Amino acid sequence: MAFTLPDLPYAHDALAAGGMSKETLEFHHDKHHKAYVDKLNELVAGTEWEGKSVEDIVTGTYEKGAVAQSGIFNNASQHWNHSQFWEMMGPNPGAMPEKLEKAITDSFGSVDEFKKKFSEAGAGQFGSGWAWLVQNKDGSLEVTKTENGVNPLVNGQTALLGCDVWEHSYYIDFRNARPKYLENFLNKLVNWENVASRMA
Repeated sequence: MAFTLPDLPYAHDALAAGGMSKETLEFHHDKHHKAYVDKLNELVAGTEWEGKSVEDIVTGTYEKGAVAQSGIFNNASQHWNHSQFWEMMGPNPGAMPEKLEKAITDSFGSVDEFKKKFSEAGAGQFGSGWAWLVQNKDGSLEVTKTENGVNPLVNGQTALLGCDVWEHSYYIDFRNARPKYLENFLNKLVNWENVASRMA
């Protein structure tokens, strides 16, 4: 069965008050994410990966230590990454659930320290990539960053929160101010209930 572009879980203008414009979502979701889905369908047709889940394709095509990943991996991972990204944001972020706040405090010392480490990871990712809050198999939390479309699945980690730091995710609203985009993401856009729901 072909992969499809998931609908946004909110209207295109729903995040505007939080700093992500309707125009950004129209380009980012409707054009960039759709391009990954269309290309993935094209690349897997007639291969061993046709009919497999996106998670199986991501983990099965990842080449550890490779300078560049294959086209199938890149498009599958970016489809997965973006599908999570839309869900990790919301128009009414709300308070951080207690169990998540405790886990973050236990791992980083405080929520503020976590946000600092997350922002530094995203701002410090050279070129395109992602910043992540992950849960390791032992239950511990960690902030990581990945290049291009690489994601925590390939390391056996659970992605609790991911922020896209490719330029197309922030340039319309923040121009080249990636640190400001990350600060805004953490303080005004994250759906903390969704993040908490991903914990083991």
